Amino acid sequence: MYDRVHVEALVRQWLSEDIGNGDLTAELMIDEGATTTFHMNARQDMVVSGVDVAAMVYRCVDPSASFEIRVKDGAIVKKGTTLAVVSGGARALLTGERTALNILQHMSGIATETARYVAALAGTRAQMIDTRKTTPGLRMLEKHAVLCGGARNHRLGLDSGVMLKDNHIAVCGSIAAAVKRAKAAAPILTKIEVECDRLAQVAEALDAGADVIMLDNMSLDDMRAAVNLVAGRVPVEASGGVRYETVRPIAETGVDFISSSKITQSAPAVDIGLDEPAKA
Repeated sequence: MYDRVHVEALVRQWLSEDIGNGDLTAELMIDEGATTTFHMNARQDMVVSGVDVAAMVYRCVDPSASFEIRVKDGAIVKKGTTLAVVSGGARALLTGERTALNILQHMSGIATETARYVAALAGTRAQMIDTRKTTPGLRMLEKHAVLCGGARNHRLGLDSGVMLKDNHIAVCGSIAAAVKRAKAAAPILTKIEVECDRLAQVAEALDAGADVIMLDNMSLDDMRAAVNLVAGRVPVEASGGVRYETVRPIAETGVDFISSSKITQSAPAVDIGLDEPAKA
């Protein structure tokens, strides 16, 4: 789902940051013509994301390098699985190692954490979605990782939907006035989501014609009441205070979507190593 041209530009920035004027260690210690092969191995169970991006890293440092992808994004793998095999000039492969592993470990960490949340929702109607709380510059890659983990994306950016939050509503004077203004000016296919932190606001948003209602930091009892009030007329999203320990009880209130920054902001990187292949 990400723009490869944009990501390739990012890769070049990452490499420039890491390499500077040159990889001093590789240039001093490794003969210029030396070649080698490395395996990218999972050192824990994980959901994979970012293999193609790691390949871009190596193709930037050595266009002649061979990068064989063994496991595609979205795959669930066990510890010890070889994700990819890279071959080429030894200097270049070692120069690109940290950048390639950093992004692959980060994206796979998000995919793995997302999958944990998604599994917790099994048997409910709720779908896990992400937020805009992403690392600046990495949003498209982090949201791709969320998809690999089995969740869905919320807004990709401020230009991909209208979300009326408390401050927007305060400036406009009321939910009704804010929704009316948004519907009059937004492109015809654009959905209008309204953030509500009280049941009275849910009723007002429904009457105003909101397309999606967000329940912001509501108690479980209020969420259940809001779901009953909406009665399936529009989708309902729960947000605020969502953690792994709370996501299942929130899903059982009957909401359609649950959004959380925990799957992106708080996901730990997984452990992936660049290893020499085992000798026969």
